[in-house]
Amino acid sequence: MAEITFEDFQKVDVRTGRVVHAEAFPEARKPAIKMWIDFGGDIGEKKTSAQVTAHYDVESLIGKQVLAVVNFPPRQIGPFMSEVLVLGLPDATGEVVLIGPDDVADVPLGGRLH
Repeated sequence: MAEITFEDFQKVDVRTGRVVHAEAFPEARKPAIKMWIDFGGDIGEKKTSAQVTAHYDVESLIGKQVLAVVNFPPRQIGPFMSEVLVLGLPDATGEVVLIGPDDVADVPLGGRLH
């Protein structure tokens, strides 16, 4: 993978948000869930979809704090317009595990990763 500069890293705006609504996305080619995430303040609520059905269901996502890239342009995913990219890591079988603040304390919505 190519090296980037610190200035390149600063261009990626990763913020913390809280999932406020989620629903199944049966129209997706691969099993996915639609999420509406509140980033607070100036960013507000944004929506996305993610292939996270191996570890999460709609109910378990509500209230979960996640990290997402908020400065990508919107992307059409089938009939759904995704506005942010929620971040995750693969487990041992390649299934996505969402990343976010740990359970020690809530992080203010919209907090920027640095």
